[in-house]
Amino acid sequence: MALFFEFLAQQWMLVAALAAVIVMLIMHEARKSGPSLSPQQSINMVNAEGGIFVDLRDAAEYKKGHIVGAINIPATKLAARLAELEKYKDKPVVLVCKMGQQSSAAGKQLKAENYTKVYKMSGGMMEWTNLQLPTVA
Repeated sequence: MALFFEFLAQQWMLVAALAAVIVMLIMHEARKSGPSLSPQQSINMVNAEGGIFVDLRDAAEYKKGHIVGAINIPATKLAARLAELEKYKDKPVVLVCKMGQQSSAAGKQLKAENYTKVYKMSGGMMEWTNLQLPTVA
């Protein structure tokens, strides 16, 4: 362990460069999948611009409780069911998953298909229920 700290002290420029590259990579990947919105920002965006919530969870979780008006398209089936979202190509599409982690990959898919307003809801349904926002079963 002492050698590790000695290496860090001697090669501080390399370590700093590596840290900078990692931070830039994470930021770049996050931007490619669309910006994150809080649940309240998501509601405002969908209501104001006629957008849609897309619930990426599986059907069983969706049936336990979901956002009113959300379309359920499991993340694994998104590519096959893109036609269902065609009319929302130029409107806000807010991706919702369980905890806000699966929505990044789905966001990249939609961006690749030229969807212009793709957003991820930060915290997913866990955050939605923590804020005691309404759901339907």
